[in-house]
Amino acid sequence: MLIDFFYTLKKAGLPVTVKELLTLLEALDKQVVFASIDDFYLLSRLCMVKDEQHFDRFDQAFGHYFHNLEMVQGLEEFLIPHDWLNPEWVNNLTDEEKAQIEALGGFDKLMETLKKRLEEQQGKHQGGNKWIGTGGTSPFGHGGYNPEGVRIGGPGRHQRATKVWEKRQFKNLSDEVEIGTRSIKMALRHLRQFARTGAAEELDLDDTIRSTAKNAGLLDLKMRPEKHNAVKLLMFFDVGGSMDYHIEQVEQLFSAARSEFKHLEYYYFHNCVYEHLWRDNSRRWDQPLNTYDVLNTYGEDYRVIFVGDAAMSPYELTHAGGSVEHMNQEAGLIWLQRLLDKWPKHAWLNPIRQDYWDYTHSTQILKKVVDGRMYPMTLSGIEAMAKSLSA
Repeated sequence: MLIDFFYTLKKAGLPVTVKELLTLLEALDKQVVFASIDDFYLLSRLCMVKDEQHFDRFDQAFGHYFHNLEMVQGLEEFLIPHDWLNPEWVNNLTDEEKAQIEALGGFDKLMETLKKRLEEQQGKHQGGNKWIGTGGTSPFGHGGYNPEGVRIGGPGRHQRATKVWEKRQFKNLSDEVEIGTRSIKMALRHLRQFARTGAAEELDLDDTIRSTAKNAGLLDLKMRPEKHNAVKLLMFFDVGGSMDYHIEQVEQLFSAARSEFKHLEYYYFHNCVYEHLWRDNSRRWDQPLNTYDVLNTYGEDYRVIFVGDAAMSPYELTHAGGSVEHMNQEAGLIWLQRLLDKWPKHAWLNPIRQDYWDYTHSTQILKKVVDGRMYPMTLSGIEAMAKSLSA
């Protein structure tokens, strides 16, 4: 029976070998567990799985083999729902109708047309393809379908808005999240450079023994500074908008980083870095921080990690005034390049599945700007990012 179980694990993609199977058989022969499926589950996982990132896949294979549960192949495909992007009425549009819905001719033309609509419109509108309102195919309003427009009020559906006319309040990330952070900590272990700094508060056992022996047996305690990770880390978190769908995942990363790095600084931005950043999302409108001040505060020895889905209107990167929330004087790419030039050891973590990146123009632009150092926010992606930053 266990031979078939072993092959089920291999079929599920687990890196199990005959050595792990023999270890499990030996444990059963010595009756480490007996007559309990729960105890057998814990024992078999202990013997067969050597890396925590494979726990979920082991659970699927175990349930499939012993409980006849359907095995889900490619579980990560279900992390991002597909239907939220396509409300039912949009699905009813024909290909010909969608082809007729075109952008208004660029950013400047879009803003010029919006100004004209505001001057002309006299009342509320629903549906249609011209006025500011809800539904329909107009580029102004919300709840409709248009490949490029200005969202005014209401939730976004397609993450395609060129600007958002809405004062949005974002929440700070929590660094007290514990569930799921252990695996991320292990993935970050490659970004470690230990050094002993600070007050001598840790017992140096070897030195104490030597000193006590030299002191004719009289106890002579020797202390030393505690060993800390000496790497200095600066993190920039994209918050709000489409990043709301990834809050739990980003909070786990944030919590793991806070516990792993003694020298950690962080700032928030929305979609792209501009002339202002902030530390508290509830005060971001009245207590913004000048990006130049951040550039001049931290040395070049810091490693920098940007965390964001990189999904936005390309205008936010390429045009002055392209930000969805304010009239920025310089394009987002100019500000981003200033940060990259200051901190050459940088990387971008993206919570969106990697095989979706090629479908977003802004993601392709950012990936090129960071010299290909964009990594998926998976355990393997975080581990690869940590290795690149430690080089």
